[in-house]
Amino acid sequence: MHKAWVMHDYSGFEGLSLEQFPDEEPGPGEVRLRIEAFALNWGDMDLMENRYSYSFSSFPARIGMEAAGIVDALGAGVDGIEVGERYCTLPHFYDNRGASGESLIVKARYLTKAPAGLSAVESASIWMQYPTAYYPVVELARAAPGRVILVTAATSTAGTAALEIGRLFGATMIGTTRYEYNRPYLEEAGADHVIVTGSSYDGLDQELKELTDGHGIDAAFDAIGGGMMSHYVAALAKNARIFFYGMLDSTFPEIPYAALFQSNALFQAYSVFNYLEDDKMCARGIEWLNNTLAAGDLSPNIDRVYPLEEYVEACRYMKEPRRAHGKVVIETGVN
Repeated sequence: MHKAWVMHDYSGFEGLSLEQFPDEEPGPGEVRLRIEAFALNWGDMDLMENRYSYSFSSFPARIGMEAAGIVDALGAGVDGIEVGERYCTLPHFYDNRGASGESLIVKARYLTKAPAGLSAVESASIWMQYPTAYYPVVELARAAPGRVILVTAATSTAGTAALEIGRLFGATMIGTTRYEYNRPYLEEAGADHVIVTGSSYDGLDQELKELTDGHGIDAAFDAIGGGMMSHYVAALAKNARIFFYGMLDSTFPEIPYAALFQSNALFQAYSVFNYLEDDKMCARGIEWLNNTLAAGDLSPNIDRVYPLEEYVEACRYMKEPRRAHGKVVIETGVN
Protein backbone atom coordinates (compact mmCIF):
# COMPACT_ATOMS: atom_id res chain seq x y z
CA MET A 1 0.00 0.00 0.00
CA HIS A 2 1.01 3.60 -0.53
CA LYS A 3 -0.43 7.06 0.13
CA ALA A 4 -1.34 9.56 -2.58
CA TRP A 5 -3.21 12.85 -2.84
CA VAL A 6 -6.22 12.63 -5.16
CA MET A 7 -9.06 14.76 -6.48
CA HIS A 8 -12.65 13.68 -6.97
CA ASP A 9 -13.77 16.80 -8.86
CA TYR A 10 -12.46 20.15 -10.13
CA SER A 11 -12.75 21.92 -6.79
CA GLY A 12 -9.14 23.10 -6.63
CA PHE A 13 -6.46 22.18 -4.14
CA GLU A 14 -8.81 22.59 -1.18
CA GLY A 15 -10.60 19.48 -2.45
CA LEU A 16 -7.51 17.26 -2.33
CA SER A 17 -7.70 14.10 -0.24
CA LEU A 18 -4.83 11.94 1.07
CA GLU A 19 -5.82 8.29 0.58
CA GLN A 20 -4.37 4.79 0.64
CA PHE A 21 -3.98 2.75 -2.55
CA PRO A 22 -2.68 -0.72 -3.36
CA ASP A 23 0.68 -0.84 -5.09
CA GLU A 24 0.49 -1.41 -8.84
CA GLU A 25 2.75 -3.37 -11.14
CA PRO A 26 4.12 -1.57 -14.19
CA GLY A 27 2.81 -2.65 -17.57
CA PRO A 28 4.76 -2.99 -20.82
CA GLY A 29 7.02 0.02 -21.34
CA GLU A 30 6.30 1.32 -17.84
CA VAL A 31 8.33 1.86 -14.67
CA ARG A 32 7.37 2.07 -11.03
CA LEU A 33 8.99 4.92 -9.15
CA ARG A 34 9.16 5.13 -5.37
CA ILE A 35 8.64 8.88 -5.03
CA GLU A 36 11.04 10.70 -2.72
CA ALA A 37 9.98 14.25 -3.63
CA PHE A 38 7.68 16.08 -6.03
CA ALA A 39 7.37 19.74 -6.98
CA LEU A 40 4.39 22.06 -7.29
CA ASN A 41 3.67 23.77 -10.61
CA TRP A 42 1.12 26.32 -11.75
CA GLY A 43 -0.07 23.97 -14.47
CA ASP A 44 -1.10 21.48 -11.79
CA MET A 45 -2.93 24.23 -9.91
CA ASP A 46 -4.84 25.19 -13.06
CA LEU A 47 -5.63 21.56 -13.84
CA MET A 48 -7.21 21.16 -10.40
CA GLU A 49 -9.71 23.84 -11.45
CA ASN A 50 -10.15 22.57 -15.03
CA ARG A 51 -8.42 25.68 -16.42
CA TYR A 52 -5.57 23.85 -18.11
CA SER A 53 -5.05 22.92 -21.77
CA TYR A 54 -5.83 19.29 -20.83
CA SER A 55 -8.50 17.75 -18.62
CA PHE A 56 -8.68 14.54 -16.60
CA SER A 57 -10.27 11.58 -18.36
CA SER A 58 -11.79 10.33 -15.09
CA PHE A 59 -11.79 10.66 -11.31
CA PRO A 60 -10.30 10.03 -8.82
CA ALA A 61 -7.22 11.68 -10.30
CA ARG A 62 -3.71 12.29 -9.02
CA ILE A 63 -1.88 15.58 -9.52
CA GLY A 64 1.74 16.29 -10.39
CA MET A 65 4.17 16.04 -13.32
CA GLU A 66 7.55 16.68 -11.69
CA ALA A 67 9.09 14.17 -9.29
CA ALA A 68 12.22 12.30 -8.30
CA GLY A 69 12.46 8.83 -6.83
CA ILE A 70 13.98 5.39 -6.87
CA VAL A 71 13.02 2.90 -9.57
CA ASP A 72 11.79 -0.29 -7.89
CA ALA A 73 10.10 -2.21 -10.73
CA LEU A 74 10.29 -2.41 -14.53
CA GLY A 75 7.60 -3.44 -16.98
CA ALA A 76 8.18 -5.68 -19.96
CA GLY A 77 10.33 -4.24 -22.71
CA VAL A 78 11.99 -1.52 -20.61
CA ASP A 79 15.70 -1.17 -21.30
CA GLY A 80 18.33 1.27 -20.11
CA ILE A 81 16.73 2.05 -16.74
CA GLU A 82 18.35 0.71 -13.58
CA VAL A 83 16.38 -0.60 -10.61
CA GLY A 84 17.58 1.01 -7.38
CA GLU A 85 18.74 4.24 -9.07
CA ARG A 86 17.22 7.72 -8.77
CA TYR A 87 15.31 9.05 -11.77
CA CYS A 88 13.23 12.15 -12.49
CA THR A 89 10.01 12.53 -14.41
CA LEU A 90 9.92 14.76 -17.48
CA PRO A 91 6.97 17.13 -18.04
CA HIS A 92 4.09 15.48 -19.88
CA PHE A 93 0.33 15.26 -19.56
CA TYR A 94 -0.05 12.51 -17.00
CA ASP A 95 -3.90 12.34 -17.03
CA ASN A 96 -4.76 10.84 -13.61
CA ARG A 97 -1.36 9.27 -12.97
CA GLY A 98 0.13 12.22 -11.18
CA ALA A 99 3.16 12.20 -8.92
CA SER A 100 1.61 13.53 -5.69
CA GLY A 101 2.15 10.41 -3.63
CA GLU A 102 4.58 7.73 -2.54
CA SER A 103 4.47 5.59 -5.70
CA LEU A 104 4.04 6.29 -9.41
CA ILE A 105 3.62 4.21 -12.53
CA VAL A 106 5.08 6.16 -15.45
CA LYS A 107 6.09 5.40 -19.02
CA ALA A 108 9.84 4.87 -19.32
CA ARG A 109 9.77 7.51 -22.09
CA TYR A 110 9.20 10.19 -19.45
CA LEU A 111 12.09 9.37 -17.14
CA THR A 112 15.63 10.69 -17.05
CA LYS A 113 18.48 9.87 -14.68
CA ALA A 114 18.76 12.29 -11.77
CA PRO A 115 21.74 14.66 -12.18
CA ALA A 116 24.82 13.63 -10.23
CA GLY A 117 25.29 15.36 -6.90
CA LEU A 118 21.72 16.58 -6.47
CA SER A 119 19.42 15.54 -3.63
CA ALA A 120 15.97 14.12 -4.29
CA VAL A 121 14.38 17.50 -3.51
CA GLU A 122 16.75 19.31 -5.87
CA SER A 123 16.31 16.68 -8.59
CA ALA A 124 12.53 17.07 -8.41
CA SER A 125 12.71 20.84 -8.86
CA ILE A 126 14.44 21.39 -12.21
CA TRP A 127 12.73 19.47 -15.02
CA MET A 128 9.73 21.75 -15.47
CA GLN A 129 11.21 25.23 -15.18
CA TYR A 130 14.43 24.82 -17.14
CA PRO A 131 13.18 22.87 -20.18
CA THR A 132 10.12 25.15 -20.33
CA ALA A 133 12.46 28.12 -20.75
CA TYR A 134 15.26 26.41 -22.69
CA TYR A 135 13.38 25.62 -25.90
CA PRO A 136 11.92 29.08 -26.62
CA VAL A 137 14.96 31.02 -25.39
CA VAL A 138 17.71 28.91 -26.98
CA GLU A 139 16.30 26.69 -29.73
CA LEU A 140 13.65 29.07 -31.08
CA ALA A 141 14.57 32.65 -30.15
CA ARG A 142 18.29 31.95 -30.67
CA ALA A 143 19.50 33.83 -27.60
CA ALA A 144 22.85 35.46 -28.33
CA PRO A 145 24.59 38.82 -27.94
CA GLY A 146 22.50 41.48 -29.66
CA ARG A 147 19.22 39.62 -29.19
CA VAL A 148 16.64 41.12 -26.80
CA ILE A 149 14.14 38.90 -24.98
CA LEU A 150 11.23 40.06 -22.81
CA VAL A 151 10.18 37.79 -19.93
CA THR A 152 6.82 38.60 -18.34
CA ALA A 153 6.00 37.51 -14.78
CA ALA A 154 9.73 37.00 -14.44
CA THR A 155 9.64 35.92 -10.78
CA SER A 156 7.86 32.70 -11.75
CA THR A 157 10.20 29.72 -11.78
CA ALA A 158 10.05 29.42 -15.59
CA GLY A 159 10.46 33.18 -15.94
CA THR A 160 13.52 33.23 -13.73
CA ALA A 161 14.90 30.23 -15.63
CA ALA A 162 14.51 32.19 -18.88
CA LEU A 163 16.53 35.07 -17.43
CA GLU A 164 19.25 32.71 -16.24
CA ILE A 165 19.46 30.91 -19.56
CA GLY A 166 19.37 34.08 -21.64
CA ARG A 167 22.23 35.52 -19.59
CA LEU A 168 24.32 32.37 -20.21
CA PHE A 169 23.90 32.88 -23.97
CA GLY A 170 24.64 36.61 -23.85
CA ALA A 171 21.18 37.93 -24.79
CA THR A 172 19.81 41.17 -23.36
CA MET A 173 17.10 40.06 -20.93
CA ILE A 174 14.21 42.25 -19.77
CA GLY A 175 11.98 41.03 -16.94
CA THR A 176 8.65 42.38 -15.74
CA THR A 177 7.23 42.26 -12.23
CA ARG A 178 4.40 43.96 -10.41
CA TYR A 179 6.49 44.83 -7.36
CA GLU A 180 9.61 46.95 -6.88
CA TYR A 181 10.90 44.65 -4.13
CA ASN A 182 11.48 41.93 -6.76
CA ARG A 183 14.03 44.01 -8.67
CA PRO A 184 17.20 42.76 -6.87
CA TYR A 185 16.13 39.13 -7.26
CA LEU A 186 15.54 39.50 -11.00
CA GLU A 187 18.77 41.41 -11.57
CA GLU A 188 20.72 38.69 -9.78
CA ALA A 189 18.95 36.03 -11.87
CA GLY A 190 20.03 37.64 -15.13
CA ALA A 191 17.79 40.59 -15.99
CA ASP A 192 19.68 43.43 -17.68
CA HIS A 193 16.57 45.58 -17.18
CA VAL A 194 13.60 45.21 -14.85
CA ILE A 195 10.27 46.88 -15.59
CA VAL A 196 7.97 47.29 -12.60
CA THR A 197 4.45 47.44 -14.03
CA GLY A 198 2.36 47.67 -10.89
CA SER A 199 -1.23 46.96 -11.89
CA SER A 200 -1.02 48.86 -15.20
CA TYR A 201 0.85 48.09 -18.41
CA ASP A 202 0.43 51.58 -19.85
CA GLY A 203 3.58 52.84 -21.55
CA LEU A 204 5.22 49.40 -21.64
CA ASP A 205 5.91 49.52 -25.38
CA GLN A 206 7.58 52.94 -25.11
CA GLU A 207 9.74 51.83 -22.20
CA LEU A 208 10.86 48.77 -24.15
CA LYS A 209 11.83 50.92 -27.12
CA GLU A 210 13.81 53.26 -24.88
CA LEU A 211 15.62 50.42 -23.13
CA THR A 212 16.61 48.89 -26.48
CA ASP A 213 17.55 52.17 -28.23
CA GLY A 214 14.63 51.73 -30.60
CA HIS A 215 15.49 48.15 -31.60
CA GLY A 216 12.56 46.59 -29.75
CA ILE A 217 12.30 43.00 -28.51
CA ASP A 218 13.25 39.98 -30.61
CA ALA A 219 11.14 37.60 -28.52
CA ALA A 220 8.63 37.61 -25.67
CA PHE A 221 8.33 34.71 -23.22
CA ASP A 222 4.87 35.52 -21.95
CA ALA A 223 3.08 33.83 -19.05
CA ILE A 224 0.48 36.57 -18.62
CA GLY A 225 -1.44 37.00 -21.87
CA GLY A 226 -4.72 38.79 -21.39
CA GLY A 227 -4.31 42.54 -21.54
CA MET A 228 -0.53 42.71 -21.29
CA MET A 229 0.30 41.55 -24.80
CA SER A 230 -1.46 44.49 -26.42
CA HIS A 231 0.85 46.82 -24.47
CA TYR A 232 4.16 45.42 -25.70
CA VAL A 233 3.45 44.39 -29.32
CA ALA A 234 4.23 47.89 -30.61
CA ALA A 235 7.81 47.25 -29.43
CA LEU A 236 8.33 44.05 -31.45
CA ALA A 237 11.48 44.05 -33.55
CA LYS A 238 11.39 42.75 -37.11
CA ASN A 239 10.82 38.97 -37.25
CA ALA A 240 10.11 38.81 -33.51
CA ARG A 241 8.40 35.83 -31.88
CA ILE A 242 5.87 35.75 -29.07
CA PHE A 243 5.86 32.55 -27.01
CA PHE A 244 2.56 32.50 -25.13
CA TYR A 245 2.79 29.77 -22.48
CA GLY A 246 0.65 30.85 -19.54
CA MET A 247 -2.53 32.68 -18.67
CA LEU A 248 -1.97 34.47 -15.38
CA ASP A 249 -4.49 37.11 -16.49
CA SER A 250 -7.06 34.27 -16.71
CA THR A 251 -8.14 35.36 -20.19
CA PHE A 252 -6.79 34.48 -23.61
CA PRO A 253 -5.19 37.42 -25.39
CA GLU A 254 -6.56 38.79 -28.60
CA ILE A 255 -3.94 37.96 -31.21
CA PRO A 256 -2.44 41.33 -32.27
CA TYR A 257 -2.60 40.79 -36.02
CA ALA A 258 -1.81 44.38 -37.01
CA ALA A 259 1.41 44.40 -34.97
CA LEU A 260 2.36 40.98 -36.30
CA PHE A 261 1.88 42.18 -39.89
CA GLN A 262 3.96 45.28 -39.26
CA SER A 263 6.90 43.46 -37.65
CA ASN A 264 6.67 40.19 -39.61
CA ALA A 265 6.36 38.55 -36.19
CA LEU A 266 5.06 35.12 -35.19
CA PHE A 267 2.65 34.29 -32.37
CA GLN A 268 3.18 30.79 -30.95
CA ALA A 269 1.03 29.05 -28.36
CA TYR A 270 3.90 27.27 -26.65
CA SER A 271 3.97 24.11 -24.53
CA VAL A 272 7.13 22.33 -23.42
CA PHE A 273 5.26 19.04 -23.80
CA ASN A 274 5.57 19.26 -27.59
CA TYR A 275 9.36 19.54 -27.46
CA LEU A 276 9.84 16.78 -24.91
CA GLU A 277 7.65 14.52 -27.07
CA ASP A 278 10.17 15.00 -29.90
CA ASP A 279 13.00 12.51 -29.33
CA LYS A 280 15.77 14.70 -30.74
CA MET A 281 14.64 17.89 -29.02
CA CYS A 282 14.13 16.00 -25.76
CA ALA A 283 17.65 14.55 -25.87
CA ARG A 284 19.15 17.97 -26.62
CA GLY A 285 17.33 19.61 -23.74
CA ILE A 286 18.31 16.89 -21.26
CA GLU A 287 21.94 16.96 -22.37
CA TRP A 288 22.11 20.75 -22.17
CA LEU A 289 20.62 20.90 -18.67
CA ASN A 290 22.81 18.10 -17.31
CA ASN A 291 25.94 19.72 -18.75
CA THR A 292 24.98 23.17 -17.47
CA LEU A 293 24.29 21.87 -13.96
CA ALA A 294 27.55 19.90 -13.95
CA ALA A 295 29.46 23.04 -14.96
CA GLY A 296 27.90 24.98 -12.08
CA ASP A 297 26.28 27.52 -14.41
CA LEU A 298 22.83 26.73 -12.99
CA SER A 299 21.73 25.36 -9.64
CA PRO A 300 18.35 24.45 -8.11
CA ASN A 301 16.57 27.19 -6.20
CA ILE A 302 14.25 25.81 -3.51
CA ASP A 303 11.94 28.16 -1.66
CA ARG A 304 10.21 25.77 0.77
CA VAL A 305 9.95 22.05 1.42
CA TYR A 306 6.82 20.53 2.97
CA PRO A 307 6.08 16.98 4.17
CA LEU A 308 3.58 14.88 2.22
CA GLU A 309 0.82 15.46 4.76
CA GLU A 310 1.02 19.25 4.21
CA TYR A 311 0.48 19.29 0.44
CA VAL A 312 -2.66 21.44 0.72
CA GLU A 313 -0.79 23.95 2.90
CA ALA A 314 2.00 24.02 0.30
CA CYS A 315 -0.54 24.79 -2.45
CA ARG A 316 -2.03 27.54 -0.32
CA TYR A 317 1.42 29.06 0.22
CA MET A 318 2.16 28.96 -3.50
CA LYS A 319 -1.06 30.85 -4.27
CA GLU A 320 -0.18 33.72 -1.93
CA PRO A 321 1.91 36.73 -3.03
CA ARG A 322 5.50 35.84 -2.07
CA ARG A 323 8.63 37.85 -1.39
CA ALA A 324 10.67 34.63 -1.44
CA HIS A 325 11.10 32.83 -4.76
CA GLY A 326 11.98 29.38 -6.02
CA LYS A 327 10.38 25.98 -6.18
CA VAL A 328 7.97 24.62 -3.62
CA VAL A 329 8.65 20.91 -3.12
CA ILE A 330 7.01 18.08 -1.20
CA GLU A 331 9.21 15.47 0.47
CA THR A 332 7.35 12.18 0.91
CA GLY A 333 9.54 10.63 3.60
CA VAL A 334 9.88 7.47 1.54
CA ASN A 335 13.41 6.00 1.68
